[in-house]
Amino acid sequence: MQEKMPIAIVSDVVCPWCFIGKARLETALANHGLTNRVAITWLPYELNPDMPADGADRTSYLDAKFGSGKRKEIEIRLSEAALESGVTFNWSKVTRTPNTRMAHMLIAAASTVQRGTEMKAALFKAYFQDGRDIGDLETLVAIATELGFEENAARDELTNDELRETIIGLEAHAQKVGVTGVPFFIVEGKLAVSGAQTPDVWTKVFAQLARETA
Repeated sequence: MQEKMPIAIVSDVVCPWCFIGKARLETALANHGLTNRVAITWLPYELNPDMPADGADRTSYLDAKFGSGKRKEIEIRLSEAALESGVTFNWSKVTRTPNTRMAHMLIAAASTVQRGTEMKAALFKAYFQDGRDIGDLETLVAIATELGFEENAARDELTNDELRETIIGLEAHAQKVGVTGVPFFIVEGKLAVSGAQTPDVWTKVFAQLARETA
C-alpha cells in the first residue's frame, strides 16, 4: 500500500487567504487524483496573538489596523479571489475578530481522530460565512456537537491546559523555523510553499516532487 503524501499546513481560522488556500489546494489535489493520497496535518498560527480572550469588534479593529478605505479594498480583492476558488465570504455577518487559540485547540482535538480537516472546514464556514464568534467557548462547543462530537468531551478539550500549552508551543516552533505569514505549506517535510497558491502552482509543486522521487 502506497504511503500518503504528508502535507503540513500552518494557518489561522480567521485568515481569509488560508480559507482560499485550502480550497485551491483541494482543487489541485482533485485535478491530479490525489485527494485520498495525502495526509494533511493542521498546525496553529495566530494572526492576532495579543487579541483579548473575548475578541474585538472587527470593523473597528481592522479600520485601526489598515484604515477604512483599505479594509474595504482588501475585502473586495478577497471576494474576487474567493469566487475563482469556489469560496464565499459574507462580510456583513463577520462582526468580531476573535482570539483563535481555543479554535486551534478544537482542531488539534479533532485531529486525534483524523477529523482535523473537517473541523477546520467547519470553523472557516462558521466564521466567514455564518458570522459566528469562533473565539467563544459555547460557540465552539456547539460547532463540535454539530459535527457529532460529544458535548462534554469537546468542553473538556477546550478547557484543557495541557492542550493549550501544546498549541502555544507549536506556534512558537512555527515562528522559530521562520514562518512569518500564512497559509504556509510543508510538503513531504521538505518542500515549502508559501501563500494561497493557485492550482497551476500546485501542479508544478507535484511535478517537482515526482522528479525528485524518480
